Amino acid sequence: MVSNRFILREIRTEDIHYIHEGLSNLAVTQFYDVHFSTLKDTELQMEWYANLKETGTGIWWLISDIQTGVFVGAGGYNNLEKTHKKAELGFWLLPEFWGKGIMGEVMPIMINYGFEHLSLNRLEAYVLKENLKCKSALSKLNFVYEGTMRECELKDDHYISVDFYSMLKKEWIK
Repeated sequence: MVSNRFILREIRTEDIHYIHEGLSNLAVTQFYDVHFSTLKDTELQMEWYANLKETGTGIWWLISDIQTGVFVGAGGYNNLEKTHKKAELGFWLLPEFWGKGIMGEVMPIMINYGFEHLSLNRLEAYVLKENLKCKSALSKLNFVYEGTMRECELKDDHYISVDFYSMLKKEWIK
């Protein structure tokens, strides 16, 4: 899949270095539920991506600059429930690419893929309460804030609250 500036292609095993670059970066993982200090640890994430594909419960893409091939981040679907036609949408970018309109450009492609190719009716997004940039990006895409799950997860020995967003197919404006 392509946008004006970016290529989205399915994550492959050999992309482990890119995934490690992002998910070992404290600026990225401060708002994410995983952190991998070593390349070896990142193999768990690569197995997770492979399992999504194998079980049909999701798909994740590597996002790269269309002209330079430079890796900027990743995004995709997990927790896909075919019976209920819904899935969780997630994404992350390397910090040097924050605030450059990338998510506003590539998220519509991912959203269209979910509604058109995966036949989803509902997209869900879970965001740490403090992640204001992510929540802003979701709002700009017309995701609806549904509420806050207070102190619902334990991260680094303290409880965190997670805001919950959704979008229905009938609400998607292309």
